[in-house]
Amino acid sequence: MIFDEYYIKSLIRNVPDWPSPGVMFRDITPLFKSPKAQRMVVDSFIQRYVDADFTHIGAMEARGFLLGSVISYELNKPLVLFRKQGKLPAKTIAEEYDIEYGKAVLEIQHDAFESGASILLVDDLIATGGTLLAAATLTRQLGGSIYEAAAIIDLPDLGGSQKLQDSDIPVYTLCAFAKD
Repeated sequence: MIFDEYYIKSLIRNVPDWPSPGVMFRDITPLFKSPKAQRMVVDSFIQRYVDADFTHIGAMEARGFLLGSVISYELNKPLVLFRKQGKLPAKTIAEEYDIEYGKAVLEIQHDAFESGASILLVDDLIATGGTLLAAATLTRQLGGSIYEAAAIIDLPDLGGSQKLQDSDIPVYTLCAFAKD
């Protein structure tokens, strides 16, 4: 199936002033109502990474789990969960970061992977880059490296993709939305 950026973008719902005034939320849940769109998105990532040299998929809570688990399964790679604070059992390490509408804390279990692992980070979108930068920090603290950060959507006006690239993290997204 050929990737159709315009079709994918047409299914992404704009929700103004959510979760706070001034924020234009890009909702990917309509993509998952369309088997065609879901397959198109997942297949695009699978084709990009099928021969890539990394060891793990790192998925961001919560919408990154939707992609990460399927990509992990299809590529036969272990899945690492980056979760909001207080959601993981056992010993964790944490990183506080800024998001578009406040602050958050991301955690990973201290034994999520062995030192030397190479991680493909996956999320639904890149806005300010805070979540993916926090995941990169945690990955590096555990002795891993970042292969690439991948997402369905880039919001380049918020600067996240540039921050990731400035931190030596390659970025790949399927589509971008300019600020409305």
